[in-house]
Formats: sequence, structure tokens, C-alpha cells
Amino acid sequence: MKLSFVGITSNTPVNECPAVFVDEDTGDFWFQGETVTDPAALAEVASHSPIGANESIVKLPPDMASIILEAVRGTYERGRRGPGRHGAEDVA
Repeated sequence: MKLSFVGITSNTPVNECPAVFVDEDTGDFWFQGETVTDPAALAEVASHSPIGANESIVKLPPDMASIILEAVRGTYERGRRGPGRHGAEDVA
């Protein structure tokens, strides 16, 4: 798997979420954000679409819309790395 970092909110503290990624092998979108745990909110989601045992609900702020669109449109930089900690293989 090869993830490309698309973007992170401008008001996010260093090395924290939310963020958007694209799996370059499959084209899947990956979202990093606040995990929804409120039972009422999860029940509301499940009333529209059942939540599978291996699924999670992640909340992203409205200012992520342009970053999500960048991922959908494919206008992001392929292979781009985010500001997080990188392994030794990325430093060389």
C-alpha cells in the first residue's frame, strides 16, 4: 500500500488530525479525524446506514471540504508526505 497525504486543516496542532489520504494502489480515500463515540450520534448514523462490526464513524470539520475535493479530483501531489513522524526509510 502507498498512501499519499492530501491535506490537513490549517488550524490543526502539529502532528495531529484531521487529515485526508489516498491509497495510490486502490484509489481508496482514508480519513483521519475525531472518532465518534456518542451513542445518540452513532444511533442516528445507524438509522441511515447500519454500522458494520469493522466500521468506525469519523467526524471531519467543514473546512476539510476543499481537501476532500482535492482527493476526489485527483489534483493532490502523489506520494506527498504529511507533517507527522517519518520512518528511517523516509529520511534517507
